[in-house]
Amino acid sequence: MSDVTFEVCLQSVDDAVAAQRGGAQRVELCAALVEGGITPSPASISQCRDAVDIDIMVMIRPRGGDFDYTERELEQMHQDIEFCQRVGVTGVVFGLLTPEGDVAQAQVQSLRETAGDLAVTFHRAFDVCRNPLSALETLIDLGVDRILTSGQAATVPEGLALLKTLHQRAAGRIGILPGCGITPENVARVLRETGVREFHATAFAPLESRMQHRNAKVYMGIPGLPEYERMVTATAEVEHFFRALTTT
Repeated sequence: MSDVTFEVCLQSVDDAVAAQRGGAQRVELCAALVEGGITPSPASISQCRDAVDIDIMVMIRPRGGDFDYTERELEQMHQDIEFCQRVGVTGVVFGLLTPEGDVAQAQVQSLRETAGDLAVTFHRAFDVCRNPLSALETLIDLGVDRILTSGQAATVPEGLALLKTLHQRAAGRIGILPGCGITPENVARVLRETGVREFHATAFAPLESRMQHRNAKVYMGIPGLPEYERMVTATAEVEHFFRALTTT
């Protein structure tokens, strides 16, 4: 399946390098994936651009939580997009909704205009919108290039029916990018049953800390999560997806 694009969701420059080595054609660079992803630092964005040759999509999300943003948060998003333009990444990823659950048309349009020639993905805010088929048409009208979605389900395998419908309704007017819960074991089925030719997934493996001195009583993050182990993108895990596609 040489025509399939694998977008790896990740959160560091080292992750991006590992994804490229594994054959990924595109990455989505985020920070704090534990919150669903927020905007990475300017240094992370610029270093990632210098480190890899593949396409880089940058998450533009000022905080975790819902997708109803204040004017100050919206201005922050504009400034983050302007930085991405200056650095020269491929595109940006954002999503905004009204309190009623519809696409926040005026805000999306303003951010789309700021993005200029950058590609724009509307992220999984789509999965909590009120009417996905209406939102699809709105995003097409607004000039959005792609929608990242699990089909309004907990995972892509559970949302296959809507994903197939979205792909058919889109009819090439906008890209449908399935994401959330895609694994090497189900990726071929996802592509086959939806008809899409791109997918979004993490390719993580645990990395044990090199720290020899450890204080198990202290937490720097969320209590209960490992303090001396973290998940990083692994080249072998990226390759695992491609092997699954070529052997299924």
